[in-house]
Amino acid sequence: MKTITALVLACCAVAGLPAFAPPAMAGVIVHGTRVIYPAERQEVIVRLENKGDRPTLVQTWLDSGDRHSTPATAQTPFALSPPLFRIEPNQQQALRLRYTGEPLPVDRERLFWLNVLEVPPLSADAAQNNQLEMSFRTRLRVFLRPASLPYPVTAAASKLQWRLVAHDRGFALQASNPTPYHISLATVVLVSGAKRFSKAPNQAADDSLMLPAGDVKRFVLPQLRNPPSHAARVEFTTVSDFGARVQHSADLTYSGG
Repeated sequence: MKTITALVLACCAVAGLPAFAPPAMAGVIVHGTRVIYPAERQEVIVRLENKGDRPTLVQTWLDSGDRHSTPATAQTPFALSPPLFRIEPNQQQALRLRYTGEPLPVDRERLFWLNVLEVPPLSADAAQNNQLEMSFRTRLRVFLRPASLPYPVTAAASKLQWRLVAHDRGFALQASNPTPYHISLATVVLVSGAKRFSKAPNQAADDSLMLPAGDVKRFVLPQLRNPPSHAARVEFTTVSDFGARVQHSADLTYSGG
């Protein structure tokens, strides 16, 4: 029997419509912007709520980074229940997420993704007029956090190392993350005197603003064509465990070339 996921993705492909839609358009919402799973916990609860005016069928699963995954293909060290359920209008549903204990590195966080696929029932009008009812898939970051990390996550942003580097006839901000935490960035700006230079807009998509533990990324500054004439610094915003935005400022070094 085909999974709901396969059916929905096939319908979207035939209609030429995106399989991933903005969560704001969906009737079912997830409480929170991310899931933090302390590895020593037996389970973590994620709450969903149907804000729509019709009952909805929901399928949930986790993957390790493949946005094209399905419940049949995704493999993660988690058990999730219930994987398939109906949620009535203005009602909530608790998802129970349980780490199965598979041995993983304990020196850094691991990132997984929670998928919530909403399939609204076909209305009488849509069936009669041969209309397509849209389904919505939301993906939420799940951070599996070992208990033995050397300092709290709130200290991680201050340990980022920032460097201005030459990049394709221009410049980029290079961020190195030596911490054991994944750091979510919301904004990245180079400040020189009264001038401000932001990263390229198209880098806001997908996971380009996520700095995994131990990773290095570059953020292109398309408006900066010459080295700053004043002392420069980087101002950046991170997203906390609770979804709040936290402002930071850091010194900047320049690597010519």
